[in-house]
Amino acid sequence: MRSWRCYFSRLMRLSVRWVRLCPHRGQNNRPSLLQQSWSYGRVVFNSLYFNILTNWDTVLDSIFEPIYWLVDNLTRWFGVVFVCLVIALTSSVVVIVYLCVLPLIVRTYPAHWILWHLGYGHWNLVNIVFHYYKAVTTSPGRSPQEKCEIPTVTICKKCIVPKPARTHHCSICNTCVLKMDHHCPWLNNCVGHFNHRYFFSFCVYMTMGCIYCSISAKDMFFDAYNAIESYYQTPPPQFTSDEKLFHKSLLYLWVLTSSVAVALGGLTIWHAVLITRGETSVERHINRKERKRLRLIGKVFRNPYTQGSINNWKILFGVEKTSHWISRVLLPSTHPPRGDGLTWDCPPLRQDAVNTI
Repeated sequence: MRSWRCYFSRLMRLSVRWVRLCPHRGQNNRPSLLQQSWSYGRVVFNSLYFNILTNWDTVLDSIFEPIYWLVDNLTRWFGVVFVCLVIALTSSVVVIVYLCVLPLIVRTYPAHWILWHLGYGHWNLVNIVFHYYKAVTTSPGRSPQEKCEIPTVTICKKCIVPKPARTHHCSICNTCVLKMDHHCPWLNNCVGHFNHRYFFSFCVYMTMGCIYCSISAKDMFFDAYNAIESYYQTPPPQFTSDEKLFHKSLLYLWVLTSSVAVALGGLTIWHAVLITRGETSVERHINRKERKRLRLIGKVFRNPYTQGSINNWKILFGVEKTSHWISRVLLPSTHPPRGDGLTWDCPPLRQDAVNTI
């Protein structure tokens, strides 16, 4: 409090000094526009560092604030483009599978393999569409704006509202998100308490679907690749336009699904590790710094929000009994997550560790 009083008092003295430099008694004594601008600029510049709480981090944040604003707004608007791109690419793969892959499977595979492909493929497709739609449209959870009796950790400097535990401010959504994991541009939405399960399930089922398509169309891809290479032979073989489109579609299908399987599979494994540890992407960075700090003073950091590896998965998927692994994990389900995202139960052992730390 004293530092802010010192800051304002110095700023007022500078303002008075600037006013004295601009007398209005006569036209001849009036300083020029350049002198006024220079004097005012000095006041503004001095106001940046005439505070003992100000450091170079604050100055750099102020300098780069326009860049942050530009990146946040571009990400917000490009999120719509990314969502349309996901829908377009997924739809193109589904169309190619229905028009090229499935007819060939039905003509050449035995009956039990045909039933397996039809059953697994449509089950996977339904889960992909359902979980992506819910991840995009479900609110991740916002910090309450009105006054309520909830335990708060701190006050958000941008929203000026209480922040419950595990709540963080998203500069793109411009709000505080409960149990924020990250802002996903492919969803045009934050991943938080109420849609974390939808996001992770979409990643799992999309990875499984891409692996399924790349394996199922592997032999077709090699045949199509050899056929495309023969286009450049002399004389070239005779292919109709439909056959050429068929070969190029299979090539596009295999390359796209294999690439997405590798990239999205790595992301899925990374989030699986975080879920097992009982932490989010944001908390990983915070816990890593805290772990290093406590190691220097001879203490061991323990995540207060982890309930154990298996229980962390049960909490994410909302599994309360054995049958829920089928009805809530393997099948589409709209059940809400456990808890309200405002308060979190800590195990007794972890709570004691927190108190000792």
